[in-house]
This record gives sequence, structure tokens and C-alpha cells, in this order.
Amino acid sequence: MGKFIIMLALLSMQTLNAQTYDVYFGTYTRKSSSDGIYHAKFDTKTGKLSKPELAVKTSDPNFIAIHPNAKYLYSVTDSSRVSAFEINPKSKKLKLLNSSSSGGKGPCHVSIANKAKTLLVANYGSGSLASIPINNDGSLKDPASIIQHKGSGFCKRRQTSPHAHSINPSPDQNFVYAVDLGTDKIMIYRLNPENSKLTENTPASFALQAGAGPRHFTFHPNGKFAYVINELDNTLNALEYNPKTGALTEIQNISTLPEGFKGTSYTAEVKVHPNGKFLYGSNRGYDSIVVYKIDKNNGKLTLVGFQKEGIDNPRHFNIDPSGKFCLVANQDSNDVVVFAIDPKSGMLKAPHQTIAIGKPVCIKFLTKQLK
Repeated sequence: MGKFIIMLALLSMQTLNAQTYDVYFGTYTRKSSSDGIYHAKFDTKTGKLSKPELAVKTSDPNFIAIHPNAKYLYSVTDSSRVSAFEINPKSKKLKLLNSSSSGGKGPCHVSIANKAKTLLVANYGSGSLASIPINNDGSLKDPASIIQHKGSGFCKRRQTSPHAHSINPSPDQNFVYAVDLGTDKIMIYRLNPENSKLTENTPASFALQAGAGPRHFTFHPNGKFAYVINELDNTLNALEYNPKTGALTEIQNISTLPEGFKGTSYTAEVKVHPNGKFLYGSNRGYDSIVVYKIDKNNGKLTLVGFQKEGIDNPRHFNIDPSGKFCLVANQDSNDVVVFAIDPKSGMLKAPHQTIAIGKPVCIKFLTKQLK
């Protein structure tokens, strides 16, 4: 009887550990075989990704965000708008609810804040951002805040004006961090939980090294550290986060490229592993995913290595909820590559699977198990 109970317990643990997740892909549809947002299923036991199928036809949904309740998905578009979609619980297809102004030109990044009551939008083209209240039915209101950044940077070719490239809430949802590639700054705002409005914080910003071109930003799971990847100078900044004031303090600046590299390259995405032990960044030019070990005590990074095999202009990547696999979106080779993650070193192993999809540029998982 005891052995039988143990066997049942082991089977239950295996079931919990071997989950299948829905995954959505944002794409570029211009000069592409893609028609919009795609959906697939990912099995964390086998590491197999099903063939992506069109979830909704829409124009250039290059960055997406999923509501925590798994009922709604939000996407930027090729115009100055963002769209809200309802997720069909059975088919996982998407149905357009409505759209709202992005608060500028060239929206490139969205995230959800304020206990899923606010959609945050960064506009690369105009260098502006917006905070948009989310209705109870998942649809979007008009923007509560539209903020225009000002200034320029060191690089005359890419930094003659502001270019907001990403926008993220703090772990406690009290602050919002808008990373501006054009001004070499991370702008810091307060988020009003009642009306979704953004106001300038004190301090109002964190300045990076001249010509850095900051792009994407992420927090460590412990809420103490943050990391920003810089597109133009191919570096990463490790930062300390002050939850009382919202201030950021530099801990370290480290290259994303191997020593002696002389070619042209630009970074894109940055992610911390769910276990908090490793950090990953993508390089375009020196096509690769760079892997670092994170010091849990001070947040500093130590280079582990690079995965180049199967990588071609990695615009975005994401780690599955189990933490065992990394999915990389190769924009130029029109495919998504699945890599197993070595649990000891954090390195990505040889390509596990490659699936064709036109111009993939964003990967997001539903965190609820399929029924």
C-alpha cells in the first residue's frame, strides 16, 4: 500500500512538472509570409513546440503582452494604435475587442501594470509613451497619460531625438521605467493606481554612458536588482533598485560581445532566468545569445559563454515557465528555435527544434496549464 501511494505521488509530481503551455508569437507582416499573431503549444516535458497557427490576422503586431488572467492579449500595430484581443479559451484564437491611441508614432513595446488595470506603451518613432486604463472586459479606454520625451544622445545617426524603446513597471507596481534609446536615459515615473496616470518621479531619470542606446529592461526576481541592455554600445548595465524612491544605482557595466570582436552588432532582448541564477541577452550581428551568471548577493554578472548555433538576428527570446527551455525568435531566418537550458551552467544546449514562422519578433507564454 505504501509503495502504491509513493508511485501515485511520483506520478502526480511528474504531471505537475510536465505541463503544456500556450505560446503566442508577435511578428512583422511587412515583406513577410506572416499574417499576424500566431499561436502554438509547448510541451515542457519533451521540449516540443507545435506548428504555429494564425490566431488573428492583423498588421505588424511586433510586440505583445498577455493579461495575467489569460483572457486577453494586447499588441502594438503598424499605425499609432494598440489593440486589445480576447483569447478564446478552447481554440486559443484571438478576437479583436477594440483599439486605442498609442500616444505617439511607431509603438514598439507594451506591458501590463497596476494589477492588470493599466497598459503601458512605448513609442519608438515619436519618443513618447502612454498609460491606458484597461476595462473589466479587457478592452482599452483612451490614454490617461501621454508623455513626450525630449533630448538627444551622442550617436548622430541614431540619437538625434528621443526613441522610447520599452516600458516596464517595478515589482511593487509603484514606479514605471521607460527606456529611451535616443537620450541614453531610463525615465522614472510614478503610477497612480486610481486613474492610471503617470507623473514624473524624483529622481526623474537614470543616465547611462554616452552612446549606450538603452533598449530593453528587466528586474531580477528578488526585486533588488534590474538590468538594461544597450543596443548601440553592446553592453549591459546591472543596477540596484531602491523600492522607496524608485532610484537606480549602477553596479556594473559589462560587454555582451566576446573580447576582441571588431564587427557591427546590436543587442535586442534581456531576460533573467526564473530561478534568478542566470541572465541572457541577444546579439544581432554577432548573432548569439550571451549567458551570464548572477551573483545573488550583489547582482553582478560573470560571463558564462555564447550560443551561436541556430541563431540568426535574434530579435526576441523567452524562457518557458518551467525554466528548462529557451525559445529564440530569429527575425531573418524566419523561424523559432528551441534550446534546452543546462541547469548547472545556464548555457543553451545545441538546437532542440526549429519551427518556421515569418518574421517572428516577440514570444509570450500563457502561464496557465492547458485543460
